Amino acid sequence: MKRRLNPLTVRRAHRWLGLFFSVTVFMSAASGVLHTVMSRTQSAPPPVRPTGSGLDASKAVVTLATAVASLPQPGVVEAANLRQINGEPWYQIYVRGVPEATYVNAATGRLDSERDEAYASQIASEFLGGGSPSPVKTNYLTRFDSEYVNIFRVLPVYRFDLADGKGTRVYVSTTTGSVTRHTDDSKQFEASIFSNLHKWMFVPNKDARDFLMVAVTSGIILVSVLGVVLFFMTRPRRRASQTVQGVTASHA
Repeated sequence: MKRRLNPLTVRRAHRWLGLFFSVTVFMSAASGVLHTVMSRTQSAPPPVRPTGSGLDASKAVVTLATAVASLPQPGVVEAANLRQINGEPWYQIYVRGVPEATYVNAATGRLDSERDEAYASQIASEFLGGGSPSPVKTNYLTRFDSEYVNIFRVLPVYRFDLADGKGTRVYVSTTTGSVTRHTDDSKQFEASIFSNLHKWMFVPNKDARDFLMVAVTSGIILVSVLGVVLFFMTRPRRRASQTVQGVTASHA
């Protein structure tokens, strides 16, 4: 046991493990620097408050109770919002057990199963200035992916792309009535580098990624512990060597 724990063995283990795990230390340090840069180059998160051109509440002559009674799938109403969509007031009603919202026109009582996407398109267009070209829906996400990661938290979301030469795109939640993420090719390039360095997103399987990150982090801890052990194992010998040299010099 003593032979295994001699300073030379600990030093070799510390050196080679340190060399091996220094790659991950570099990745963590680089991602930290990039995070500081991104705090200045990335735009601030979009406001969570619903946006729009305003709501004329006087047009909402249909009561919420009447709207709920007209639902094709009656049940426990968990939430209801009054939204202005294309100039008309609409009840956005969430019923327990039904994942999508049901829309009832608050002026006429008409049901519309496709109003959710129209509302999302309106949110995206107004956020991007409402000019031309108009944003185009390119995806509907019910789970996170490599670009819309779990730090944005809100699902489901629509993705709309703008043909402006910059790759501008926004992610829209009709539940919150707002844009949850706004990015473009340049900003996403930075974000992708950060995700690969800091979160190891280049490993596609989350379970494998988590296992590897825990393993290498544990390895870094081991290298640190070996460094401390090596310090205390070699320190007494250095003192003894200095004492012997001092005695020899005094006799000379």
